[in-house]
Amino acid sequence: MLPGRDQRWMAEALRAARRGLYSTPPNPCVGCVIVEGDRAIATGWHEYAGGPHAEVNAIDAIAVPPGAEFFVSLEPCSHHGRTPPCVDALIACRPARVVAAMVDPNPEVGGRGLELLRAQGIEVASGVLEAEARALNRGFVKRMEQGKPFISVKMACSLDGKSALANGVSQWITGDAARLDVQFLRARASAILSSARTVLADDPSLDLRLDADALGQARAPRQPVRAIVDSCLSLGGDEKIFSRAGEIWIYTLSDDAARSAQLEDRGATVIRQDDDGSGRVDLAALFDDLARRGVNEVHTECGAGLAGALIREGHADQIVLYLAPHLLGSGARDAFDLGEIREMAARRNVTILDNRQVGDDMRLILSLE
Repeated sequence: MLPGRDQRWMAEALRAARRGLYSTPPNPCVGCVIVEGDRAIATGWHEYAGGPHAEVNAIDAIAVPPGAEFFVSLEPCSHHGRTPPCVDALIACRPARVVAAMVDPNPEVGGRGLELLRAQGIEVASGVLEAEARALNRGFVKRMEQGKPFISVKMACSLDGKSALANGVSQWITGDAARLDVQFLRARASAILSSARTVLADDPSLDLRLDADALGQARAPRQPVRAIVDSCLSLGGDEKIFSRAGEIWIYTLSDDAARSAQLEDRGATVIRQDDDGSGRVDLAALFDDLARRGVNEVHTECGAGLAGALIREGHADQIVLYLAPHLLGSGARDAFDLGEIREMAARRNVTILDNRQVGDDMRLILSLE
């Protein structure tokens, strides 16, 4: 088959997969296009965790003719989870060919789905638009391959790199369009990470306020978990996050049973963590725990201290930086507390992945090296 043809249909499968971006976690987003000759005859995508997978949704849409081709953005699953193996449904259709964008990084699959298809005499190919497929499911891929979630650090600051005035006032540095854009970042995330200091200072809601129509999908999005680093259990339970829908997980060093019970009465889950050696919650252990709980992507909304630690300790995968057309002056608070860097060789390098205007502000997406 011509490579350009495979890429064309895989691009369609990836477009379909994106329709489940805000509702499939902890599962990956997957799209499937069934092709006969040079015509797509059915398209399906995974809509929500626990629901039918993309291949089954496409198969159920039509009577699949023998000899059709399947283009799937992720290797068909071969294990029993909450749904039966998709590879069995494909084999029953007797396709001439199955093309996958990438092998499933889930060790329960890991190429076995493609092997089962080959064993049935079905032609198999993979690696078509693989980079795009991995990027779409960056959190799922990292969790499967490294046991960690994908971590995105969001920060808004002035052109001179300040996130708040000296007195702590930060509302609002950016405009309405940028704040709406952040809602889409929250929608993609499985968890929103913040600190007790930020919650006490700003009293944010940290919830998703966009519905399915606003997000352009059929299924209602799930509310991201609020994961709060609160070493001393300083939250009281009356903060705004406790009045919003969704789970709250509080990571702490404290073994104060009374304070834990008070927060749990307000609906939080209190998770005792080990010290990192400097009197703080061990962030590496925190992210291990989030991954074990099925968190694919973490979106952070926090102050300079936690944001700086995430970058300094190598946890952050990317920074989403909103630059507002203001200058706040030398007395204002820095956006990132990275400590003193004394040599240029020790500076933190980033790669600019995307740069665009959002309302009056600029949004930079930066990959950390």
